[in-house]
Amino acid sequence: MHLPQHIAIIMDGNGRWAKQKKMPVSYGHKCGADAIQNLIEESDKLGIKYITAYTFSTENWKRPKSEVTYLMNLLQEFLNDTSGRLDKSNIRIKFIGSKDKLKKTMIKSMERIEYISKHKTGLTFIIALNYGARQEITEAVKKISVDVKEGILDISQINEELISSYLYTKDIPDPDLIIRPSGEKRLSNFLLYQASYSELWYSDILWPDFNIEHLKEAIVEYNNRKRRFGGRADES
Repeated sequence: MHLPQHIAIIMDGNGRWAKQKKMPVSYGHKCGADAIQNLIEESDKLGIKYITAYTFSTENWKRPKSEVTYLMNLLQEFLNDTSGRLDKSNIRIKFIGSKDKLKKTMIKSMERIEYISKHKTGLTFIIALNYGARQEITEAVKKISVDVKEGILDISQINEELISSYLYTKDIPDPDLIIRPSGEKRLSNFLLYQASYSELWYSDILWPDFNIEHLKEAIVEYNNRKRRFGGRADES
């Protein structure tokens, strides 16, 4: 089985999963956090090189204040727990997204985790936190504009590769496969520039129930597709 180099995941369905079990939304988020932790460890064993998880979007701030507060506290707990687990694993962790609105304690935890895991050679787990693709592209355009104005760049140098180098994911290959459970079929402002030729895999499974077997199912389907990157359908 040929493994995709980079798999991106839109973790969706925590609230509906909790509602089905007549539990609070917070319980769904907690089980969703456990699901990604387990999936990352199993994916590292499988040999996958990169996984990006859509953890908290720029739009998620619009949710009820109590839910946002719980999510932020849960994320901090996740970071604390992850920091302890790093000594036992070969997993590297990176963060993408804006640090605006994040607490200083969380930013420090993020920076510490990136620092102590930077030499790990196993799976790279990219956490998209306070991330939005439109915001990412907007920030890249602003930075490029400043560099042109200051004479660091010439307009003739601007191409797809240069734009990619100004994105949060500048050192990360574009995703080969994007997975979205929960029955929704949209990207929801996730990796819009990077997803140009990604294969998409949708499922009705709610995120807390998602496990390594479901990931393998997505990979099998990925292997059965022919990626042409804009080429003709009759090309060999």
